[in-house]
Order: sequence, then structure tokens, then C-alpha cells
Amino acid sequence: MAKYDVVVIGAGPAGYVAAIRCAQLGLRTACVDSWRNHDGGHALGGTCLNAGCIPSKVLLESSELYQQAQHGMAEHGITVGEVKLDLAQMHTRRREVVEALTGGIAGLFKTNKIDAYAGHGQLQVNNRVQVTPLDEGEPQVLEAEHVILASGSQPVDISVAPINGEQIVDSWGALEFPEVPKRLGVIGAGVIGLELGSVWRRLGAEVVLLEAQPDFLSLCDQDVAAQALKSYRRQGLDIRLGCRVTGSHATKRGVTVQYQDAEEQAQELKVDRLIVSVGRRPCTEGLAAGDVDLELDEKGYVDIDANCRTSLPKVWAIGDVVRGPMLAHKGSEEGIAVAERIAGQPGHVNYDAIPSVIYTHPELAWVGRTEAQLQRAGVDYRVGTFPYAASGRALALGEKEGLVKILADAATDQLLGVHIFGHSASEMIAEAVVAMEFGGSSEDLARTVHAHPTLSEAVHEAALAVDRRAIHIRNRR
Repeated sequence: MAKYDVVVIGAGPAGYVAAIRCAQLGLRTACVDSWRNHDGGHALGGTCLNAGCIPSKVLLESSELYQQAQHGMAEHGITVGEVKLDLAQMHTRRREVVEALTGGIAGLFKTNKIDAYAGHGQLQVNNRVQVTPLDEGEPQVLEAEHVILASGSQPVDISVAPINGEQIVDSWGALEFPEVPKRLGVIGAGVIGLELGSVWRRLGAEVVLLEAQPDFLSLCDQDVAAQALKSYRRQGLDIRLGCRVTGSHATKRGVTVQYQDAEEQAQELKVDRLIVSVGRRPCTEGLAAGDVDLELDEKGYVDIDANCRTSLPKVWAIGDVVRGPMLAHKGSEEGIAVAERIAGQPGHVNYDAIPSVIYTHPELAWVGRTEAQLQRAGVDYRVGTFPYAASGRALALGEKEGLVKILADAATDQLLGVHIFGHSASEMIAEAVVAMEFGGSSEDLARTVHAHPTLSEAVHEAALAVDRRAIHIRNRR
């Protein structure tokens, strides 16, 4: 029986990062992962690298370039001839990027002397992990001092639209369409639905998104969400709020979706393909043997304390399989923190400063709390905003759509939330995250010199606007 200091179950962004950090700290480490691609091959990286974060961003970038070549060059004085779509080449590039990154993880495992096992890992008594190979072979058992559970998450299924892998697909299947659908339906107008809908809308599909919630992006600050909704609709995304899907029927020719609209009237939608993107659930089924008393909460997440310890001694859990936002970077930081705690170091994750991003165009990014959350908590705050339309750099880029909004404590001026809708929001939010990590104030951002002309000046001006002294817009009274 092979013995290790640490065995990690799962090689997504939480698991593989945890394994690498454990190995860096001198711990003999193994990582067990059961991912299997459509071609049957095994790859490290989990959903994020193989079927989520990375391949979706590749297609978002390619589709945006295609749209720009068609419609975005004329105002710059650039005349483009006939633009043709080579979807097969887009998919080839997507696969090449994914293979480069997953291969890179395999190389890092080798460099750090981490043993990788391709198979289903199951926690057994006394911190043993049984590995059932993906292919033929007998199960083997690994013995560990510590076990880290990082089995990730999977798309939520709904009975009213069962996935068949052809006409009705999940988020992974939506990355693999061999041709652009004429009409595409999406159940769910959250992060995944908006990103996938954007890809296929840019490539020529008519896209209809059915969202059950009456409010758009309820987790976001509603001022920013309102601007985003207007922008997405102008781009041609048909976003219908308050729509509850009641049934569907798939044939070789397409899908008919039945739903109730916001007025509770029965409606019908006919599409060529349908994407189901209503959320994700933790992968905990079969994670522990029947005689292992691993505690789960009412939603199926592994129950942990503030330091990611489970109910079992020296068994930890991180990433999508535990509470908190299902974000790759959150899982990675938990993996590093747990590895350091195992090694006797003070691992740390600040859950109040974890950024979120929607990679549409423009992008939407935020960190901290929204106005609604502050109001519900009875916190007195001040607000500063600055529009992209007043940014010289944004105008030069042809990206005048968007705004930066900063929320600061009225008494202490400490940053409570920063929300950005606009070009490069995913990059700009990092400044706010760093400032909040250090307990910074809006005045700290206002006193920081920002290069001119840059988009980041919008953050500077929004911080000045908190104190009603923005330079390049009229200040609110």
C-alpha cells in the first residue's frame, strides 16, 4: 500500500494547486482525479481548464474578434472585406489552449514529484483513499496522514429539460456545437448563461435567455446590473426575466420549450438547441464510503469549519465542494491555505475580498458588498461613481460603455464594495481587491497616482467622487 503525507481527491483549480503547494512544503503528495474528456482521455485541471473557465474564454475572445472584424472597424477608418467564420478552426484553437494548460499541470506534477492517479477517489476509514481506475484494472488503496477533498461541482439537472447531449446540452456541450444554431435557447441568465449566450450571439445565432428570477443578476449591485442588462439587450441578447420553464420536447429538428412568463402566462419557445445553465452542485456522491461519517450540509456540500477542516480528523475540504462562491480562484486560495495549515503554517483566505467576474463584453466585475446588502445590514455608506464615457482612454478604445462604482463606510471611509461594468473590468478590479485586502479607504485610492490616459483612472475618479471632488465629471450634491 502506497503511503503519503497528503492525498488530494480532485485535480481542478482547488485540488491541483493544493497538491503543488503541499509538495513545495516537503510533503509527499498524491492527487487522484477522475476527469474524462469526450474522447475518453484523462486530463488534469478539472472542469475549469477542460470544460469551463478556459475554453469559454477562448471562444469569447475569438467570437469578439469575429464581431469586431464584421462591425467594429469602420469607425476606426479600417475597411474590412468579406469576413468568413471558420468555426472548426475556432474549436481547434480552443482545444490547443486547453491541452497546453492541462499538459502544463502534468509537467508541474512531475517537477514537484506529485504522484497522479487517473481514477475515482473514495475516502475510506482511517484516511485511506481507494482509487478505482478509469480504465481496466483493480482498485488500489492509498494511505495518507491527511486527505484533502476537492472533488468539485457539476451542472444542475432539471427534469423539465433533460440533457440529451444533442439538442439539449449543459455548459460543456455548449462549447462543442459543430455549427452555429440559427436560434438558441438558454435556461438561466446568470454568469454561465450570459457568457455562452454571448459567444453564439456574436457568431450569428438568435439567442433567447429565460431567467426564473425577476431581478437581473441579483448578486450584483443593481445600478451596475441595470446598465449591463441594457447593454446585453442592445447586443441582441433576448433576456426574459421572471420566466419559469415548465417543460420541453426535443426532436431531431430542435426543441420546443414551454414556460410561464412574468405575468404567469403560458408561453412556448422553439429553438434549434437549448443550453441548461441553472447552476452547479457539489460532487459528493460516492466521495466517501458508506462507513465513513463525513458530514454534509442540507445542500450536499461537505461541512467544514472556518479553516476547511471536515468532521473527520485530518480530512479537509476545499473549492466547489464546500460553502462559498464556486470560483476557481477561491478554491485555489483555499488549497494553498490548507496545504500551509497541514505544514504547520498560518494559512489564510479573506472571504470578504474575493472578486467575481462575468466575461461578457463589456465585462462585469465586483468585490465586496452591494448597496442592497449594506442597506439590509444598516450600514451607513457613501457612494462614488464615474462613467467610462468620461474616460479619455475608453473613448480612444471605442469602449465608452460602463461605469465604476465605489462604496465606502460613511464614518471610517473604509472600502466596502467596488463594482465595475466596462472594458477590462476583470483586470481593473484587482486594484480594488488589493486595497480592500489592506483595509484601504476610498481616500487611499483617491490619493494614488494613476497613469494617464488609462482605464484605471475611472477607479481614481470614482474614489474622488465618494468625497464629491471628482475632476472630470460634475459632482453630485
